[in-house]
Amino acid sequence: MEALFTSTHIPNLQTRPLLKSSLPTSSQSSSCWLCSSLPKRQFSKLRISNGSSHGLRVQALLRNETPSEGEDNMAESSGFDFFSGGVFSLSQGNLGSNLIGESCVIDVEGRPQLSLDDLVTSNRKGEVLGTIKDSLSNCLSETNLLETVPGLKSRIRGKVRDIYDAGDYLVLITTDRLSAFDRNLASIPFKGQVLNETSLWWFNNTQHITPNAIVSSPDRNVVIAKKCSVFPIEFVVRGYVTGSTDTSLWTVYNKGVRNYCGNELSDGLVKNQKLPANILTPTTKAADHDVPISPNEIVERGFMTQADFDEASMKALSLFEFGQRVAKDHGLILVDTKYEFRRSSDGSILLIDEIHTPDSSRYWLASSYEERFQKGMEPENVDKEFLRLWFKENCNPYEDEVLPAALTELVTELAWRYVF
Repeated sequence: MEALFTSTHIPNLQTRPLLKSSLPTSSQSSSCWLCSSLPKRQFSKLRISNGSSHGLRVQALLRNETPSEGEDNMAESSGFDFFSGGVFSLSQGNLGSNLIGESCVIDVEGRPQLSLDDLVTSNRKGEVLGTIKDSLSNCLSETNLLETVPGLKSRIRGKVRDIYDAGDYLVLITTDRLSAFDRNLASIPFKGQVLNETSLWWFNNTQHITPNAIVSSPDRNVVIAKKCSVFPIEFVVRGYVTGSTDTSLWTVYNKGVRNYCGNELSDGLVKNQKLPANILTPTTKAADHDVPISPNEIVERGFMTQADFDEASMKALSLFEFGQRVAKDHGLILVDTKYEFRRSSDGSILLIDEIHTPDSSRYWLASSYEERFQKGMEPENVDKEFLRLWFKENCNPYEDEVLPAALTELVTELAWRYVF
């Protein structure tokens, strides 16, 4: 099937952990922690030509075949494996060739030592921020495939993803929209690409826990997925008492709630404290506002059967424990995240949407967590929490009809953190 879609921007930034490169070697040609570790399956080449006033026009040939040598294929790129050590070569993109081959600090086990100082002092930050600033007015904020792709039946505009019905499959485009407080707050350059490629890496590396719905990825912002029956529940898993939204654990705990989504919480917990064990705090998946719900309510109200809920819950907790182990081994704390599941035509429960991205997850730097926690300081984070906090300090993001525009400095800093 030939598909032509038009958007305001399709970023050509090679998303990689840009601060952690070393000299490339051929033996690590498929070790990128994002997407280059995916098997060479069902990718398709992209033909990019000048578009109209809408921006770049990308013609993607959605074919079920292995790409030939030289095609625009993420699996061909070499990459730094963020979670197991390795190297990468930045062979494409618009960040400049002088980014290739810089050294990084590696620990005795071959892994990078993460520090928030890297976000501030990196000699790459200025150049990357320049690229980000050049893209501020050219983000992928809206798509309209219905006018350009024959055969698509409908579009659902989600908070971040635009989902197109293609019969037996769904075309999901991860945009650069930033969602929090049940609203779109801003567009962050390259955010969609980061989320899509990060999810692809995790989807590929968690198949021992659960199958997923992904079929192919014809573009860095796009995946083709099996159409399934969705469960209208988000499986939120938490390991710490934290957060700033109305449904976050710290917000409700600080208001005196001691039974949250069926979990009994003891008195005396403080913000950012580690829980004795990971807990599941499901919410209904609503278009306007997610509502916390207990497991008993999920079954009683007919959202899921008990058997389906039990299986999805087990998968969610196992995925989170795996994610925590991987993150811990490499200097990060996976604090909380969410998962979504669907039932396939053969009855199996599949993981969908995204997994362990900086959009759906909260990440802290492990090296400074304990000291900062003891001092009552906020943990160093590499997610969107600092922008959430800015909005809470400058408006009521739930009730104000018009929100202040996010400062350019905050938008560019968040884009840098996503790429970082």
